[in-house]
Amino acid sequence: MNNIVAIVGRPNVGKSTLFNRLIQRREAIVDSVSGVTRDRNYGKSEWNGKEFSVIDTGGYVRGSDDIFEGEIRKQVELAIDEADVIIFVVDVEEGITPMDDAVAKLLRKVTKPVLLAVNKVDNAMREKDAVEFYNLGLGEYYTFASISGSGTGDLLDALIDAFPIKPEPTQEEVVLPRFAVVGRPNAGKSSFINSLIGKDRYIVTDIAGTTRDSIDTKFDRFGFEFNLVDTAGIRRKAKVKEDLEFYSVMRSVRAIEHADICILIIDATRGFEGQDQSIFWLAEKNRKGVVILVNKWDLVEKETMSTRDYEDKIREELMPFTDVPILFVSALTKQRLLKALEATVKVYENRQQRIATSKFNEFMLKVIEAYPPPATKGKYVKIKYCMQLPTPTPQFVFFANMPQYVKEPYKRYLENKIRENWDFSGVPIDIYIREK
Repeated sequence: MNNIVAIVGRPNVGKSTLFNRLIQRREAIVDSVSGVTRDRNYGKSEWNGKEFSVIDTGGYVRGSDDIFEGEIRKQVELAIDEADVIIFVVDVEEGITPMDDAVAKLLRKVTKPVLLAVNKVDNAMREKDAVEFYNLGLGEYYTFASISGSGTGDLLDALIDAFPIKPEPTQEEVVLPRFAVVGRPNAGKSSFINSLIGKDRYIVTDIAGTTRDSIDTKFDRFGFEFNLVDTAGIRRKAKVKEDLEFYSVMRSVRAIEHADICILIIDATRGFEGQDQSIFWLAEKNRKGVVILVNKWDLVEKETMSTRDYEDKIREELMPFTDVPILFVSALTKQRLLKALEATVKVYENRQQRIATSKFNEFMLKVIEAYPPPATKGKYVKIKYCMQLPTPTPQFVFFANMPQYVKEPYKRYLENKIRENWDFSGVPIDIYIREK
């Protein structure tokens, strides 16, 4: 197992900037508004050939009335439980504040190694100012400037030395399939993941837009391992008032690009709205597998046919790509959650499947013979050979004498026949007609 490092400290001392510098990607949102990081962000980093995972926590705040801050406090305590080494970041410009004292008090009780890191030290004068941090009673401190990166090398050397010695693992790390949980704000994405893992990884409140960054969670169910990515709710562009929202929308788009399968969660009480559709088409455009989960199904007034009607309504909006699993779940009552996961795993397997060229020809050529492409200007199109391309997503090529005369409707016919015979549920298919 990798060593885990937690970065803690009060809001706006530069924890996320340090986190981004360590993992060399812009994962955590950085803004000068204090208290932007609200969940714990996980990332991987490496120094002197040693790999470790980094957790960036929300700023630690005592006795504040912000609804998120009590939650962030729990997150810090959780991060302290999970980590092997803790980096406590303080700010030299502001010196020791009562909040720093409160955090230090929490950390003095911890048996794990704690590194006191003094941020924003970028000249000799500030180097002298940093001496006062001995008063926190945490021993030696390390000065650095996270925005320019000066001094981070010494901090990292000390960090590597502080790791407990663990036996070397023999097994290579496998690239796990990534499932992204996407949807509009407040559709219940975080509750869905929390109830799956059985751990409160995410802050859940009734305020829309609580999750601001996308976060990876490693997960193992039915002997099948994968990464779950929870994304901030994707909002319509017009709704992105706050700068933070803008980053989060960008982050979700990026999460969709990185994932293999997108679990699209929609709010049953609101229906399948334009926003949900645009997320769906975003996933489809990126050629990702899709599973649609209708959440909060326990809140809907039901009649005997309600699920079927609801499903038909959604499929109508999805034309022509209607071969998508739709499940009705409730993250709160944990209704049908495992079914939802099974469906997702199935879609992942569908996306990976390869069809032997001989079998594919045997079936498809008969289909084409029974209903050949319509003749154009007295010219007959003949398709003699077809195969699946060796691409990460299912793509099929048909070789014809006059490919330019094969129109969209016929391609769709071919796609439907492929779907009838092989299970490609939830996976977009590409059909190409080439000259032989």
